[in-house]
Amino acid sequence: EDGDFLALDLGGTNFRVLRVKVSDNGLQKVEMESQIYEIHEDLMRGSGMQLFDHIAECLANFMEKLKIKDKKLPLGFTFSFPCHQTKLDESILVNWTKGFKCSSVEGKDVVSLLRKAIKKRGDFDIDIVAVVNDTVGTMMSCGYDDQNCEVGLIVGTGTNACYMEEMRHIDLVEGDEGRMCINMEWGAFGDDGVLNDIRTEFDHEIDMGSLNPGKQLFEKMISGMYMGELVRLILVKMAKEGLLFRGKLSSDLRTTGHFETRFVSAIEKEKEGLQKAHEILTKLGLEPSHEDCLATHRICQIVSTRSANLCGATLAAVLRRIKENKGVERLRSTVGVDGSVYKKHPQY
Repeated sequence: EDGDFLALDLGGTNFRVLRVKVSDNGLQKVEMESQIYEIHEDLMRGSGMQLFDHIAECLANFMEKLKIKDKKLPLGFTFSFPCHQTKLDESILVNWTKGFKCSSVEGKDVVSLLRKAIKKRGDFDIDIVAVVNDTVGTMMSCGYDDQNCEVGLIVGTGTNACYMEEMRHIDLVEGDEGRMCINMEWGAFGDDGVLNDIRTEFDHEIDMGSLNPGKQLFEKMISGMYMGELVRLILVKMAKEGLLFRGKLSSDLRTTGHFETRFVSAIEKEKEGLQKAHEILTKLGLEPSHEDCLATHRICQIVSTRSANLCGATLAAVLRRIKENKGVERLRSTVGVDGSVYKKHPQY
């Protein structure tokens, strides 16, 4: 394999554009250049046209920087939201998740919307050859190096997984031979009430304050978008009950979203965690004691550990399914994992 390719990865509050050069002169060589662009909250909740115009503008900016605007390169589009995929290059958005609520996109083909935004600009052209979910992209890139990879897992702004299922178990497709990749959309696990027994008052509060109440309940217990807010809600309750900060609350701690998930990662670092807890709580307008910092560290630990345990339990169920499908005593399989929580949380 060799060639020059573009990749666009949209699935959270940031999106990434990459240029990948693959050369094979006896020895496989892959060179990558990438740029991360931010998606502000007004874009996440504005019109679909504004969002795709912004993506097209960032693509143009990236290609201008690399001086490749005159080339028509093939592009792979990673779009990490629940979709109904009808063709390799056609994917209909079922519903937004992870804080997005752009109008006039649900029920539409996202590839067509991106193509329209690029065509409207008229200053560059690309060939969008495929659209994939990030779980599938992760599994494929891991499988490139490891043929045992049969599962792709994302733990980042959201969470999801895919796995290789036997064709004989897939009713929607004719034929029993071979296997097919299944995008599980496991963030929606529990939307039917099966997780009610383990959901806490804080999970219910997160859900009621979200843009999609009653949806993506499993994701709201695990992913980076909600982890910091879960910790904040617990801190607020404990302070109100006089168990933390001498019963005093700051306006920052009372404000939704002000305890960020990156704070959880910082506080859980092995050596400087308690010092970071003191710095963060002070910046939030509190006067924490050593005991307050210890308690905050423990709360972060509990929220993170629950997230990892839930992820691990569902992943184990998927691997058991693969094992049963193969009818083997012992399964040898690889899981490709990506996502900001998995990569940046020091203990995850």
